[in-house]
Amino acid sequence: CVVDHTQPLPTIGKPLANTRVYILDAQGQPVPIGVTGELHIGGAGVARGYLHRPDLTADRFIADPFSADPAARLYKTGDLARWQPDGSIDYLGRNDFQIKVRGFRIEAGEIESRLLRCPGVQEAVVIAREDSPGDTRLVAYLCATPPATLTPASLRQQLAASLADYMIPSAFVMLDTLPLTPNGKLDRQALPAPDQAAFATRDYEAPQGDIESTLAALWQDLLGLDRVGRHDRFFALGGHSLLAVQLLNRLDKAGISVPLATLFAHPTLCDLAAAISGLTHAAQSTLPVVDRTQPLPLSFAQQRLWFLAQLDPAASQAYHLPAALRLSGRLDRLALTAALDGLMARHESLRTRFTSLDGQPAQQISPDTLGFSLACHDLRELDASARALRVSEMAEQEARAPFDLTQGPLIRGQLLQLDDDTHVLLLTQHHIISDGWSIGILARELAALYQAALDGSEANLPPLPVQYADYAVWQRQWLQGETLDNLRDYWRHQLESAPALLTLPTDRPRPAVQRYAGDQVPFHLDTGQLHRLHTLSQQQGTTLFMTLLAAWSVVLSRLSGQDDIVIGTPVANRPRQELEGMVGFFVNTLALRTEPGRCHSVAELLDQVRERALDAYAHQALPFEQVVEVLQPVRNLSYSPLFQVMLSLNNTPTQALTLPDLELSVVERPLNRTHFDLSLSLIETENGLDGGLIYATDLFERDTIIRVVGYVENILMAMADDVMQPLNSLPMLPEAERQQVLVDFNATEADFPRETLIQQQFEAQAEQAPEAIAVLFEDQHLTYRELNRRANQLAHHLLSLGVKPDDRVALCVERSPEMMVGLLGILKAGAAYVPMDPAYPAERLAYMLDDAAPVALLTQSARVASLSSTLPTVLLDTPDSTDYPDSNPVVQGLNATHLAYVIYTSGSTGKPKGVMVAHRNVLHLATGLKTLLALEHPSRIALNASIVFDASVKNWIQLLSGHTLVLVPDAIRADAHQLWRYFNRHAVNLFDCTPVQLQWLLDAGLGTDPAYQPAQVLIGGEAISPEVWSRLLALSDTRFINVYGPTECTVDATACVVDHTQPLPTIGKPLANTRVYILDAQGQPVPIGVTG
Repeated sequence: CVVDHTQPLPTIGKPLANTRVYILDAQGQPVPIGVTGELHIGGAGVARGYLHRPDLTADRFIADPFSADPAARLYKTGDLARWQPDGSIDYLGRNDFQIKVRGFRIEAGEIESRLLRCPGVQEAVVIAREDSPGDTRLVAYLCATPPATLTPASLRQQLAASLADYMIPSAFVMLDTLPLTPNGKLDRQALPAPDQAAFATRDYEAPQGDIESTLAALWQDLLGLDRVGRHDRFFALGGHSLLAVQLLNRLDKAGISVPLATLFAHPTLCDLAAAISGLTHAAQSTLPVVDRTQPLPLSFAQQRLWFLAQLDPAASQAYHLPAALRLSGRLDRLALTAALDGLMARHESLRTRFTSLDGQPAQQISPDTLGFSLACHDLRELDASARALRVSEMAEQEARAPFDLTQGPLIRGQLLQLDDDTHVLLLTQHHIISDGWSIGILARELAALYQAALDGSEANLPPLPVQYADYAVWQRQWLQGETLDNLRDYWRHQLESAPALLTLPTDRPRPAVQRYAGDQVPFHLDTGQLHRLHTLSQQQGTTLFMTLLAAWSVVLSRLSGQDDIVIGTPVANRPRQELEGMVGFFVNTLALRTEPGRCHSVAELLDQVRERALDAYAHQALPFEQVVEVLQPVRNLSYSPLFQVMLSLNNTPTQALTLPDLELSVVERPLNRTHFDLSLSLIETENGLDGGLIYATDLFERDTIIRVVGYVENILMAMADDVMQPLNSLPMLPEAERQQVLVDFNATEADFPRETLIQQQFEAQAEQAPEAIAVLFEDQHLTYRELNRRANQLAHHLLSLGVKPDDRVALCVERSPEMMVGLLGILKAGAAYVPMDPAYPAERLAYMLDDAAPVALLTQSARVASLSSTLPTVLLDTPDSTDYPDSNPVVQGLNATHLAYVIYTSGSTGKPKGVMVAHRNVLHLATGLKTLLALEHPSRIALNASIVFDASVKNWIQLLSGHTLVLVPDAIRADAHQLWRYFNRHAVNLFDCTPVQLQWLLDAGLGTDPAYQPAQVLIGGEAISPEVWSRLLALSDTRFINVYGPTECTVDATACVVDHTQPLPTIGKPLANTRVYILDAQGQPVPIGVTG
C-alpha cells in the first residue's frame, strides 16, 4: 500500500503481481467485505514449506481450493484481516493475540485502535494478565505524545463512550517506550505488571455511615486496595463479574441480599449503599383461585418486565405491543366503544396495574366498570398529504409513549377519523399484560362484542374460569420442590458452559447500555423453496422450525467463528386448557443451544437440533427468568443474558379481525425497537415463508443485514440439496459475493519471468550498465562489473567444492560489500544462501547450522573461531577466490524451481523455522514491487534490514532492475538521527522500515527536513497505528506504502498506498500474481466483514 491521501488510515494495501490473497472464515469460505477472517496467500510467491518440518508444512501450506492447478497451495498466515470495498485489506493482528477474559473473546486490536484515537496516545498495546491465580484482567500499556499527560480515569472515560464494559482495561500503564525484541518487534514478555496507580480512580471522599464503611471494607479486601472512596466505581477499580459475585456472596453472609443487576445499576459505593434493600419473591399461594382482597403476586415473566422497567425505562418501552388498523366503511363508534369496554370487563389483565408493597411488586386489579378510554381525533380538515403525515406521526407517538405501570390501564387506543368512511384505530398494550396469543383472543372477542353491540344482544362468549392473577399464584405454587429442582438441574446442565456472548462482527462498537433501537430487513422464500424445506424436514424427522434453527446456527457460527451457539425462541406456554382463552403474559423464552462444530454433516446437525429442541420443550415450564437465576450469568447492561440472537416461527392461533360493514387492513409502521442483536422472525403465508431479520441499529448497518439475509437463504437451500454433505462445505456466500472475495479481489495476474534465474537478471544489468554503481557502503562502492566479477569468482570457488543446485551455503558476515558478493556468489553457484547474523548467540548459530545442514560456510576471518564449524569455509575478506575464473558460471540442471535462500523465522513462538524460497518466488516479488514502486532509474535503495530477515530481499532484488543498493552500517541502524543523516548523505530514494522505526524517523526529520526527503518509504513487519497513519496522510513529498506478508509467502503479499481513500489502517490488496483468501477454521471463505 502506497501511503498517500487516498488512505488516511493504515492498510496493507492490495496483492502484488502474481500474488493471490484470500480472507476465509473457519469453514474455509471467503468472508464478505468488512468481515474479519484469516488471511491466506497463494500465487508465485508461496514457499515450498519449512525445512525438515513436514508436519508444520502440512499444517500451514494447504491445498488451494480456488485454483485449477492441483499443485497450487495457500499459506495460512495466522493473521486476521478484512476486505475493504475497494479490495484493500485491513490488517487486524495475529490470531495468537486474541484474548479471552471471563468467557468473553476479545480482539485486543479493537481496543488498541480505540486507545490510539484518544488525544495524546502515541502507542498502545493491550494484553490479558493473570498476576493472581484465576484473576485475568485486561491491561493497557501506553506511550504518550509529548507533552501530553495521560491518566487512567480520562482514558477509561473515553473508552466507555465506544466500548462495552468487559472490553475496557482494568489498568492503564504509562511507559516512556514499549519494550522491543532485538529485531524491533514488541516484547510482550517484558511488559511490567500494573501498580495501583494504573487503576482508574476518582477524587477521594471518605465513606459515610455504617453501610458505606462496610461496603468499602469489602471492596478493599476483594480488589486489594488500601482505600476506597464513596464515589469510586467498582468496575473502574478493577472489579469484574467474578469479583462482583464474590462481593454479593459476602453481602449475603452479612444478611444483605443484593441482585447482581443492582450492582450494575448502582456501581458507585454511595449509590449501592442506598440501594441494598434487595428484592425477594412474593409469598406463594396454594389456591388455584385467589382472594382479590389480598396482595397479588406477579408471574415470573411479569416480574422480569417489572424489574427491567425499574432498572431502565427505555427497556420498558421496548416491550410495547402496538397495532394500527385502517377501517374502511361504516363504523359505529358507540358499538366499538362498547366492545372495547366489554373486553376490559372480561379480562382482569387489561385492568391490572403494578404497585410496590413493602418494596415488592404486586398486581392491583381495577373494577370491571373501569371501561376503555378511546381518544378520538378528527383529521378530516387536513389535505391528503398532511393527513397521511399526521397519521404516521400519531401512530409513532402512540406506540412509543410510556406506560405508567403503577397507574394503568396498560392498554390504550386512539381513533383517527380521516373521512366519513375511513378511520384508523391505534391500539397499544404493554407486554406485561399481553402476548401474541392474547392478540388473537382480543381480535376474536372484539368482533363478537362489536356485533352484539350492533344487535343490542349479549355476546356469545364462554365464561373464563380463572383469571391471570390466579395463574400467577398457581405458577408460583406449582414451581417448587422436586418439580422445580428437576427443571433447574436440566437447564443448569444444558447452559452452564455456554458462551456468555455471541461475538458477531459488528459495524459499530457495542454501546455500554443497550438502547433497543432497531430496524428490519425483509426475508422471503417462495412457495417452491418452502416446499423443499418441508420435504427436508419430513425426511429428517424435524419440524420446519428445527430446520430453520439448524440453518440459523450455521450462519451465526460462520459469522462469529464460534461453534457453540445459543439462540432464544418464544413458546406459548399455556399448559392448561383453562388458560387458552385468557389474555395475559404467558409466553416463555427458551434458550436453545446448538453446536455445529460437533456435527460433520447436515443430517447430523438436524439430529442434534431435533434432540435438543425436544428436550427443551419438555422442560419449558421453567420461566426464562428462573433459568437466568439458576445460571447466574455475567450481567451486562449492553446485551441480554444467555443469548443475544432470536429465532421465531409464528405458529400461534391467529384470528383476523372482521367487523360488519367494514374492510380492515393493517397500517404498516416501521419497526424501530428490538431487544436483541439479531432476531429472525418468520411466518408461513400463502406466498411462502415471510418475515424479516430485525437488528440492533446501534450495532449493524442495513447493508450488512441484507447480506446476512442472503446467507440464511443460501444455507437453507444448500441444506435442502443434500443432507449428507459436510457442514463446512455448505456455500454461505451468494455467488456475487463469492466471486468478489475469491476472484475479483484476486485479479492480480501479471506476466513475470517464471523460468529465469535471479543471477541471470543481475548479469543482464551488469552487461547493460557495467560502470553503474551497484553497492554503496559508507565510503566504499562496487560497480555492477566489479560485483559481478567477484561474485563469479566466488561461485566458481564454491562449484569446485562440489556445491550443486538446492544445496545450502551458510552466509555469516558483517554488513559490508562482501556480504553482497557472498549472497550473489552463492546464487550463481546454484545453491541457496542461509543468512546468519554474527551477533546471534552461539546456541542459535549452532542450531541453524545443524538444522539447515549447509555444505559450506562463507564468513570473515574474525568470525571463524566463534562459529566452531567443520564445514568447508570460504573467507570473504581474503583473496581466497581471486584465482578462480570471473566468467558467468553455467550450472547444469539449475532452474527457477530450485532454492534461492532459506531464511529462519524469529522463533518467537517456538524453535526458528527455516523457510525455503525458490528463484521463481523471488522474481515474482521483484515483478510485483517493480509495478508497485515504479522507481525512477536509477534510484538508490537502502538495505536497512538485516539479511537474516526476509525484508532484506525486497531491497537487494532492486539490483535486478539496475538500481544502487545503499548498505546501512549496523552501528547506526538503531539511531534514528544518524540513520536519517546517512540516508540524506547518500540521497536514498527508497527505504524500508517497521512502524516503530518509522516513528523514530518521523521525529528525526522524515516529512519535515527541507534538505532531503525520500521519494518512497515501505512500511512493514507490524501493524501501523491510526495515529501514525494520520501523520503520514499530512505528508505530501513522500509516497508511503504499507506492505504485509509472511516470510513463507516471499516477503510481501499485499500493499496499500497511504492516502485519503483509506482513513484507517489497512494492509491493502494482493500484489501481482498473489491471491489472498480469508478462511474460517474449516477452510471456507468468510463473508465480507467477518474475521478469518
